[in-house]
Amino acid sequence: MAVREARPRSGQYDQTAGPVLIIGAGPAGLAAAAELGRLGVPAQIIERSDAVAASWRTRYDRLRLNTCRWNSMLGLGDRFEAGTPWFPVRDHAVRYLESFALRHDLNVRFGVQVDRIDPDAGGWRVSTSTGPLTAQHVIVAIGHQHTPWLPDWPGRDQFPGRIVHSRDYRNPDGFRGRDVLVVGGGCSGLDIARDLAQDGARRVRVAVRTQPNLLLRSARGVPSDLLAAGLLRMPTRIADPIGRMVQRMTVGDLSQWGLTVPDVGIFTRLHQEGSPPVIVGAEVIAAIRAGEIEIVPGVSAVNADGVRLTDGTALQPDAIVAATGYTTGLEPIVGHLGVLDEHGMPFHYRGPAVRPGLRFLGYAPCMGVIGRDARRVIRHLYRELTSPEAATATPEPARPAPAASIPEPAVSPEAARPASRP
Repeated sequence: MAVREARPRSGQYDQTAGPVLIIGAGPAGLAAAAELGRLGVPAQIIERSDAVAASWRTRYDRLRLNTCRWNSMLGLGDRFEAGTPWFPVRDHAVRYLESFALRHDLNVRFGVQVDRIDPDAGGWRVSTSTGPLTAQHVIVAIGHQHTPWLPDWPGRDQFPGRIVHSRDYRNPDGFRGRDVLVVGGGCSGLDIARDLAQDGARRVRVAVRTQPNLLLRSARGVPSDLLAAGLLRMPTRIADPIGRMVQRMTVGDLSQWGLTVPDVGIFTRLHQEGSPPVIVGAEVIAAIRAGEIEIVPGVSAVNADGVRLTDGTALQPDAIVAATGYTTGLEPIVGHLGVLDEHGMPFHYRGPAVRPGLRFLGYAPCMGVIGRDARRVIRHLYRELTSPEAATATPEPARPAPAASIPEPAVSPEAARPASRP
């Protein structure tokens, strides 16, 4: 990729400090490097794959973002290409990130796998597949959907059919004429179920343990993420009833098809649990009402006899697609540093360093929010680079991602917290 290291601009930054090392060439890493370049601070991105936006390239063929293009830009001046629909598809997102890296002249070194980060004199030592690197400042931006998580169902290894994680699902071709059970009632689970039902699976069921707060991607011509952005600023006692009204007017009552409205409102759940609503297209709701997608209880066991649900029902599907989320994949890299919570999430990822010189970025579920987070993180970093006393400031707590970001392209809202069992 023809990208160069950004040339530093004149200012207070000490050029002898070396470039900021950024791990990951996804939206977060690219946004951070671009913002550093704008401030005249050199940055070096290292990426384990051979291209930017690697995780986006492997998503399923019909993936569509659940945030509109206005809310998916990394920066106000960084627009999607002409002709991009309101809700970009996978290939639009890939091309957007490719052009972003070229436009901002970012320095990306590919084929570098990071194994571990340790304190080093005056900074950090990063152990990689190509040898150790040292840097005063490191930003870890490998993303919250890093490592697929599959439940350890009793007897799983004895299941006679195919089990595939949603990350490895591409299209219905290998499932035509099959009885398929999709596990997980999040965005990706329901989206994949619709894909399967539309293009040839003989039967499609979705196992749902936790009833989702459903919203349509667009309500009466208004993108739901823009509506949510406004409601997020209101008290939950006001926002929740408005959200319920929108659900009644757009999604309707699905109780006879196995989906009931949760007792906890959309915004209360978001604030209390960090769990955003499940956003789907109108075609998913239509498929549920038509019986093309059947909703069943959660899975309790998978064995040689098939699948057992939490209500005792036994199923014998030919294949299972597990839309069961991801872990951050951070434990092997920084777990020994005491910077992760019980879910493997960084304690802080939206402002000051979690430890001097060590930051995390990209743990919000949408590109637009990641772009805003990047500007905030880099502002803190730049203050440290130009004002030593700023480095001693107490880190502020990380906050749940705004509802306007909900959620990253048709990806399960439980993505970073696999403790929520499907």
